[in-house]
Amino acid sequence: MLSRVAERIYWLGRYLERTENTARLLTVYSNLLLDLPRGAKVGWHTLVEITGSQGEFSKSYQNIDERSVNRFLLSDQNNYSSVISSLALARENARTTREIIPTEAWEQINKLYLFTKENMGKATARGPRHQLLQDIIAHCQQITGLLAGAMSHNSGYNFLRLARSLERADMTTRIVDVGSITLLPSLTQPSGAKAEPATRPFANMIWMSVLHSLSAYQMYRQHVLDRVNGEDVVTFLLQDSQFPRAVGHCLGKLESCLKYLPNNEAALKQVSMAVALVNDANIAELLDSGLLEYIDELQVQFANVHACITETWFLPVVSEQQQSA
Repeated sequence: MLSRVAERIYWLGRYLERTENTARLLTVYSNLLLDLPRGAKVGWHTLVEITGSQGEFSKSYQNIDERSVNRFLLSDQNNYSSVISSLALARENARTTREIIPTEAWEQINKLYLFTKENMGKATARGPRHQLLQDIIAHCQQITGLLAGAMSHNSGYNFLRLARSLERADMTTRIVDVGSITLLPSLTQPSGAKAEPATRPFANMIWMSVLHSLSAYQMYRQHVLDRVNGEDVVTFLLQDSQFPRAVGHCLGKLESCLKYLPNNEAALKQVSMAVALVNDANIAELLDSGLLEYIDELQVQFANVHACITETWFLPVVSEQQQSA
């Protein structure tokens, strides 16, 4: 397989997964704000910070409110991580690799892009926006299933799975970040000598919303018999090796896919470092102090894995093209 084809398939996988996960993130955050008490100092600015897009957002928007943040993450074509931009890029990568992926997958990706573009104007109100996000998630899952069931599981499909697993692991940590806002100092309200986050009584409800956003609630209940609580939820979403959206499972998939590719030593080493960081984490201690910093460290590891994949299989061809230009 040509390096440029492998790169396009890789980015097809990342953009498809990013589309679904951004829709999930917006859904869980919208639900969370409805569940929180009126006095809680949590706003849409938190979502911009979690996605790491403060700089891009400030270039185009003055107010960080519900309307602006949803437009930025849903329909802003200048934001390359927005739903519509991710779909447009996934569509272009699918179009240029139609000889590799099933024809039906290209048709479904094209239909999803056109459907989303046509209905994006309805997303200003909460009700229609929620329905649109649910439709996008369902269509992305359908495409993922189609690719799994109708594409040969060769090196091309391995690059697709690499991309999906890495993007999914990163977004799972970001959605865990949403639940972690119950720990932020900005939420603390004075109450004499013992100040506690205003959302503390609602913490279990927030973690339940996080589980639902990842379609993880039922699997979590099979895994944990106790009531929903932050420590068990974070442990499940970070360290479980069987749930497909858990970080531990995604990293395991990365390792298994990399083993089928040549020159995989450097990438496998980077993934092993991320696996050790996940497996060695003491979730109880991190929840007391340090979960946000730990998630930031995890995301840096994911960026290192991506950089290693790019340097190993994609960049050499780009360099040759630049030299011949």
